[in-house]
Amino acid sequence: MQVVDFNSDMGEGFGPWTIGDGVDNELMGYISTANIATGFHAGDPGTMRRTVERAKALGVAVGAHPGFRDLVGFGRRHINAPAQELVDDMLYQLGALREIARAQGVRLQHIKPHGALYMHLARDEEAARLLVENLRVIEPELLLYCMPGSVICRIAQELGQPVVREFYADREYDLSGSIVFTRNVRGHEPNAVAERVLRACQQGLVRTVEGQDLAIEFDSICLHSDTPGALDLVEATRRALDAAGIVVRAPR
Repeated sequence: MQVVDFNSDMGEGFGPWTIGDGVDNELMGYISTANIATGFHAGDPGTMRRTVERAKALGVAVGAHPGFRDLVGFGRRHINAPAQELVDDMLYQLGALREIARAQGVRLQHIKPHGALYMHLARDEEAARLLVENLRVIEPELLLYCMPGSVICRIAQELGQPVVREFYADREYDLSGSIVFTRNVRGHEPNAVAERVLRACQQGLVRTVEGQDLAIEFDSICLHSDTPGALDLVEATRRALDAAGIVVRAPR
């Protein structure tokens, strides 16, 4: 029996504003893991609480989704800050969601940096190592979601922090194994995304922007809730996984 996690970013509104299609409630019914925005790129305390409550009701695992201090740019602009400052910000955000979740009787499963911060940690040795070293002290069992083969994945494995390697359903890859980062996310055809995910699960292959196949190993599928038409993409992908007998389940 093949088992895979299916995660998506949730709670990425702010106050009365919503991001993407505003379909978190519906979308959460198809996934196994929710990455909840923690206030710096999106999210606020009330949104965080409501998102945790919804996840709890559906049996969806939750984790912290910290980003750069960038509400205006939705955390997709790079901020050139010292490693210690970045880690301080991430621990601050992690603690905020952890306590909101704890008040609902929910334990955090993971941490997954957002957007440009995710990509920064994928290549910056100093910041990645400092974050993992701090996680080893405060949350040594907390899962770290990251890109396979990235700097932070290697460091976490070296230091013993458990990792969950991701495959991006709605992002392009290049031959280096990196996702092609973009601030302006385009729409996708739902069946094409579902077929891409199924091929990755069954064959361990993804077609790159160079037009060649890349071998990939992963533990979790990520599909972003702010991608245009996200609900249709998630529905089509989940139908394809179910039809193929692939069980969707959180890592723990």
